[in-house]
Parts: sequence; structure tokens; C-alpha cells
Amino acid sequence: MQRILPRQLSALLLLSLPLVAIAGMSTGAVKIPIDIVIQHCVSAFFRPNDTDFNSAQIHTILFHIRLPRLCLALLVGVILAMSGAVMQGLFRNPLAAPSLIGVSSGASLGASLVIVFVGAWLQSNSILGLSLIAMGAFVGSLFVTLTVYRLSTSMFGTSVSTMLLAGIAVSALAGAVNSWLSYFADNEMLRQMSLWQMGNLSNANWPRVFVTGFVGAFILVMFFRESQSLNALLLGESEARHLGIDVQRVKKKLILFTTLGVGSAVAVAGMIGFVGLVIPHMVRLLIGPDYRWLLPLSALSGGMLLLIADILARVVFAPIEIPPGILTAALGAPFFIMLLADQRRQI
Repeated sequence: MQRILPRQLSALLLLSLPLVAIAGMSTGAVKIPIDIVIQHCVSAFFRPNDTDFNSAQIHTILFHIRLPRLCLALLVGVILAMSGAVMQGLFRNPLAAPSLIGVSSGASLGASLVIVFVGAWLQSNSILGLSLIAMGAFVGSLFVTLTVYRLSTSMFGTSVSTMLLAGIAVSALAGAVNSWLSYFADNEMLRQMSLWQMGNLSNANWPRVFVTGFVGAFILVMFFRESQSLNALLLGESEARHLGIDVQRVKKKLILFTTLGVGSAVAVAGMIGFVGLVIPHMVRLLIGPDYRWLLPLSALSGGMLLLIADILARVVFAPIEIPPGILTAALGAPFFIMLLADQRRQI
């Protein structure tokens, strides 16, 4: 694949982002023309006290339903893509993903535990219930990842290969417990578990956007501060140590921030696959492996992919809404296969 300059890709993504966002605000069960969307966006700044009834209805749809959802999709895509890029650098494997250290399986287990054991109470307290499911997912991802880290760390440091094997084993155990919970769950619990595992952005609201945005901004800064260390790790751990990098400290920080980011993203949006795997690999093929550019461009590309997937999820089979996790897999898997086939032909 022919490479392009990072600045060119940055300009393309930044110019495309507002266009995709406007299209997303226009699309839904209630079709709103793009010129009306732009008019309301301008009015929100210059005429915020417009009291016209129709205008108020459209304002509610745009700024209290669709815009939070678009922002949440963007932030979740940013976090997943950045975390995937970091995991690929940590494992020195372009096919690595955050799920390798058990974040996704732990989140799924935590959410399932809440749904099954607090199921009857959740049905009568839906708003609080969603918060409990998100909290259970976050705690589950944190617990499983810390278990994997503990198993792979000895007095000599953290072994990446052992972490990979521990992640596979603990993820398999979490999957077995999840299946056991599914066996004893009733129909309503099974439906909630299935919908959560396919990803869901329909419950987006401004508090979730603010929390996810804070986490995303924090880990973006932390990851970017370690970009030089990630570049050194691409040479190997021994070479990175010779360059003065504290490899064990870097590993610990990267795993902690990845767990924080992916755990938060999965907690508010459910399981959304392929973003953390496909996007960093694709961006690396386009611009090269330099993490000073790879991290921010992966973040932008991941946010863009999930935005587009969420828009398509609302319009492909309208008025039925498809879970975005299905579409990210449907869009990402064939494209990833084409990338691998192209790479194979070049060998």
C-alpha cells in the first residue's frame, strides 16, 4: 500500500469530521434536512432562547438525543483505536488488540453478573440499572486485566509473551462463566446481555459524554507522552533499555491507561469490535510506525469509523436500528482481509 504524508491524512480526517457529524445529526427516525440542522446549530449560539414549538422539538432531537450520541460514538472510537495502537506497540505485533489482555471479556463478565443477579431490580429502575451495568463492566474489565498483569509479572519484570498466554486463559475462563450465567438467565436477561455484547449507543447522554471525554483526553495525553518509548519498544525491549527507557515502568503505565480507557468505553457503549484492531493497522500502513503520528491519527480514524458505523446502523434497515458492533465487524473484517491479502502479495 502506498504511504501518504501524516499531514495529508490529518487534513482529510479533520475536514471530513464536521461533514459526517452534520450527516449524523440529520439522519434518524425523524429526518431533518441538512440546511435545518445547520440553521439550528447556528441558532444554538446566537439565539439560544428561541421559543417556537417546532423549533424547540427539533432542538431537543438534535442537541439532547443525536448530538450526545454522535459525541459518544466519536469518543469511544477514539479510545478503542488509541488503545489498539498502544497494544500493538507493546506486543510488537500489528495484529494485537486490547482484548488480548482480557479487557473486553472482563467487561462482558461484569455486565452479565449485574444483569443476572440484579435483573429483577434493573427492570424497574432502568436509568439506574444502566449505570449499574456500566459500573459492573468497568469493574470486571479492571479486575480481569489486573489478574492477567499479576500472572505475567515476576521479580524479573512483566513478560509480554506470558501476558498474552495469561490473557487468553483468563479470557477463556471469563467466557465460560459468562456462558454459565447465560444458561441460568431468563429471556429478558438474555436479551439485555445479547444487546450489550453487540454494542449500544442509544443510551447516550451528556453525563456519559463528559465522563468518557475526560477519560479519553487523559489517556490521549498519557499515551502521547509515551510515544517515544513506544517507538523505542518497536526495536525490542533490550534495545529500549540501552536507550535509557524504563521498560517495566512503561509497560505498567500503558497497561493501566489501556484498561482505564477501554474499560470506560466498553462500559458506556458495550462490546464494539474491530476498531482497536483494524484502525491502527490501517493507519500504520498509510503513514508508517512513528507513534508521534500514529496515536492521534488512529484516534481520529477510529472516531470517524464508529461515527459512520452508527449512522449506517440507523439508516440501513430503518426504522429498525442495528447494533453498531455488528456494523464495525461487517465493515472492518472484509477491509482487514483485503489489507492482509495486499500485504501478502508484496512479500
